[in-house]
Amino acid sequence: MTWSGFRPSDDACAYGYLVPANMFAAVVLRYIAEICDEVLHDGDLRFQAQALLEEIEEGIRTCAVVEHPKYGRIYAYETDGLGHCNLMDDANVPSLLSLPYPGYCTADDPLYVNTRRFILSGDNPYYYAGDQARGVGSPHTPVNYIWHIALAMQGLTSNDPAELEQVLDMLETTDAGTGFMHEGFDVNHPENFTRPWFAWANSICSELIMKVADGEIPLRT
Repeated sequence: MTWSGFRPSDDACAYGYLVPANMFAAVVLRYIAEICDEVLHDGDLRFQAQALLEEIEEGIRTCAVVEHPKYGRIYAYETDGLGHCNLMDDANVPSLLSLPYPGYCTADDPLYVNTRRFILSGDNPYYYAGDQARGVGSPHTPVNYIWHIALAMQGLTSNDPAELEQVLDMLETTDAGTGFMHEGFDVNHPENFTRPWFAWANSICSELIMKVADGEIPLRT
């Protein structure tokens, strides 16, 4: 696996092997191998990309999958490769919640389903539920603050129309009257938020809404 000093949030890693980042690298390496085959016709580069991909995937299989007493086999967020794992998820992408989004796995993959159940529960130390919203936050923002990015990603990776409707409702009702998505906001008082303008959150939210409008992500009929 590849080593990371920092998470996508810019917070320092607890353990150096950041699992979602390695999964994202695996997706990109598959693309590189495909481009080498179909466009560049570069067998040497394809071999290098494939070899690194296989190393990373072997590391994920052997070091990043843990047996949870409640959820079964799930992915860890970070590992040191020596048996220590950090069980959590962070709102920033790549995240464990986002895995189907770049195509690392499908939304119905059993290991992802178990991991998702953990992420969207109080057992994830950065999952917060309040009077106005519930979702994934980050150590980058205060306790009880969840992120619009994570809510939108929850919608983009959901197979449940009822869950998707709940996500869309939360996105609509937690903008604090600004018409824009924020970084983090208080689950009990959405008028308390960080970053009044956050292009990343606005973009991911817009992608979700466009996919729903186009019928790519179906609502209940």
